[in-house]
Amino acid sequence: MQNPTTIDDTQAMLTAQGYVCGRALATVVFLSLKLGRPLFLEGEAGVGKTEIAKALSAALGRRLIRLQCYEGLDASSAVYEWNFPAQMVAIRTAEASGGADRAALQSELFSDEYLVERPLLEAMRPDENGAPVLLIDELDRTDEPFEAFLLEALSDFQVTIPELGTIKAPEPPIVILTSNRTREVHDALKRRCLYHWVDYPDFDRELEILHARAPEAAENLSREIVAFVQKLRTEDLFKKPGVAETIDWAKCLLALDVINLSPEVIADTLGAILKYQDDIQKLQGSEAKRLLDQAKATLVPA
Repeated sequence: MQNPTTIDDTQAMLTAQGYVCGRALATVVFLSLKLGRPLFLEGEAGVGKTEIAKALSAALGRRLIRLQCYEGLDASSAVYEWNFPAQMVAIRTAEASGGADRAALQSELFSDEYLVERPLLEAMRPDENGAPVLLIDELDRTDEPFEAFLLEALSDFQVTIPELGTIKAPEPPIVILTSNRTREVHDALKRRCLYHWVDYPDFDRELEILHARAPEAAENLSREIVAFVQKLRTEDLFKKPGVAETIDWAKCLLALDVINLSPEVIADTLGAILKYQDDIQKLQGSEAKRLLDQAKATLVPA
């Protein structure tokens, strides 16, 4: 599929993949595709930052390449590695046969045959379906040296392998970077990107998302789920539930054949929406009933 030509087309394209978003996010996605600029998405965990890369990949028919960031990630782990065991076997074989040409052996050892490509190098390779979608997920987990390396890689869309030289992407990949903002990402990297803060959706938007991702849920149950989660986010919690937790919880309730929310059902399934014991303990006893009553009071008859 060709890139969308308007913001409305972009929004419709994402909706067709089950990704419901507002016009502001659709606009920045459209501009990222139109201008070939990386897209930097920040927001709380579980609000849909990673999912947008998956939706774009599916909608455009492009390969999704994911670089999952972590503390200590360095350039070699993100770009390439040499297959040392295979290289050692080749050396031992050459020695056993005798008379191996040293220069020829070295040239063979540091060739594509022994190269293990990592996500950044994979994203620079040509693809018959078009440039892939490169997802650099949770960039805030890495450190500043890796950010500095990314700055160069995303500026020129090329990487350098000392033994092979510089490899430049024939067509820049569609780059999406995400951050949960556990630390600030350097301004120099942000300036290379288009930026958008992905916030928790309002009631109507979250209900629309739930309809798209769990269409088998009855309207009344869906409204109760969204109202309760929205109310839960106003509480003083260590980790507020994201949209991903809303969807997971709805699927759990459907698996249990739940028709309406009750304090007992909520108590039994809290592990689907809250991931810390301290938060779960806050909803023990009468707290779940209090929040459920408040949530139901906000609902206008459909």
